[in-house]
Amino acid sequence: MADACSPSERYRQGMNTRRSVLGDAHVDRASSAATDFDQPFQEMITEGAWGTVWSRQTISKRERSMITIALLAALGHDEEVAMHVRATANTGASRDDICESLLHVAIYAGVPAANRAFKIAKHVFEELDAGRSGGGSHE
Repeated sequence: MADACSPSERYRQGMNTRRSVLGDAHVDRASSAATDFDQPFQEMITEGAWGTVWSRQTISKRERSMITIALLAALGHDEEVAMHVRATANTGASRDDICESLLHVAIYAGVPAANRAFKIAKHVFEELDAGRSGGGSHE
């Protein structure tokens, strides 16, 4: 971010995209939990991940969701998998899309990684179906 008083255009775009994908409640929780220690990290992911990558128009948010879930599952980032499965309500990725992404994880990253991610996704779906949003990462 340019400085604390005037966010960069990339930061503003990133925050808009971040909110559109993760939802205001999640972003507000993450922002309010930020401290002086991790504020630079929050700014970096808002500008880099959300303002640069997620804001590109080359592929859809639905496709980005599918890619992101597969990558996070392959790397074993369970809280982030759950957060991005919840975010599909805002990106248009369906449960079938998530299933297809995790099938790719099984083939290219291993059955144990996919098995863990399927369990996480099923748990998130149960929460969503019951009307609960759940917690999650501070991304």
